Amino acid sequence: MATEYYSVLGVRRDAAPDEIKRAYRRLARELHPDVNPDPQNQERFKEITQAYEVLSDPEKRQMYDMGADPFARADAGPGAAGGFGPGFPFSDIMDAFFGAGAGAGTARGPRSRARRGRNATIRVELDLSECAFGATRELTVDTAVVCPTCSGEGTAPGTHPETCDVCGGRGEVSQVARSFLGQVVTSRPCPRCGGYGTLLPRPCPECDGDGRVRTRRTIKVRIPAGVEDGTHIQLAGEGEVGPGGGPPGDLFLEIAQRPHPIFERQGDDLHCTVTIPMVAAALGATLNVESLDGPADIDIRPGTQSGQVIPLYNHGVQHLNSSGRGDLIIHVTVETPARLDPDQEKLLRDLAKLRGEESPPGKFSPGNHGFFSRLRDAFNGR
Repeated sequence: MATEYYSVLGVRRDAAPDEIKRAYRRLARELHPDVNPDPQNQERFKEITQAYEVLSDPEKRQMYDMGADPFARADAGPGAAGGFGPGFPFSDIMDAFFGAGAGAGTARGPRSRARRGRNATIRVELDLSECAFGATRELTVDTAVVCPTCSGEGTAPGTHPETCDVCGGRGEVSQVARSFLGQVVTSRPCPRCGGYGTLLPRPCPECDGDGRVRTRRTIKVRIPAGVEDGTHIQLAGEGEVGPGGGPPGDLFLEIAQRPHPIFERQGDDLHCTVTIPMVAAALGATLNVESLDGPADIDIRPGTQSGQVIPLYNHGVQHLNSSGRGDLIIHVTVETPARLDPDQEKLLRDLAKLRGEESPPGKFSPGNHGFFSRLRDAFNGR
């Protein structure tokens, strides 16, 4: 065969009739000349129509599968003229575009010029304290608003939209096609008014018929406590007005949290590191630290080790949309002095004698030998 019909429709050779019909309708919606006027698409549309005519007819499909010409008998039939043979799927073309019953001239009515506006997103940078406790900001937004000259109607002052003289205000025109089934009436958007049913005799000079103009406006927004980097806040109806003075879209605020010089945020908890002297870690002390609420005192217990954490409860970030706060987690680093004067060195040596640590032995757990010990044991067969 010159054409592989199964490949043309993109189905298997054992495809069921319903699967073949679905594949054809999907391709017909994409390739119909009214949708894709490109000549290549028109040729492709003819191919899928011919393939469906064969594969949807059990007799023709059987002849095709056996290698015979499925049009051998149909060519001489009374319906051969004009290319509309007995199996031509004209009703399926109508169903593919307009759904079942489209051949009866189903009416859709005129389109509205007013459509909903697009959503918009703006980025808002906040400090950590603003994210933690909330903030009020005045934002300047470049957006579309209803045209003040025509109030969204799109026409020049003193004029109004006029009924289309081609479709009579219906927004669509009907076309009669002949097939072997008789006359079939189809409808499509009116080419004169674009499907709106009305015409603008004199478009508004300010908005050029769009019903909206670009402008800059300032809005005051309240940012709730607990937001974080990447949080999106929806402001309903604060986006741009739609064409024809349609309802506005929404405005989304995307939060960007600036880095803090002291605190690192993890969820609603804050983390920071404090460095304390060796003596303070050994003897204990009271340390004054910074927090989002101001200075706070923390107790360093005697014997505190480097790497220990001290929590300050309810000193973190406010939970978003709920009560309570996170914690401030303080990580302790013990600083060992790098240089000692003679008096300091003598005191530490005296302390080492008292503690029996003049020559502190390394502490090894049983079985934790060094690399060279393991190597020696391997050669000795131990």
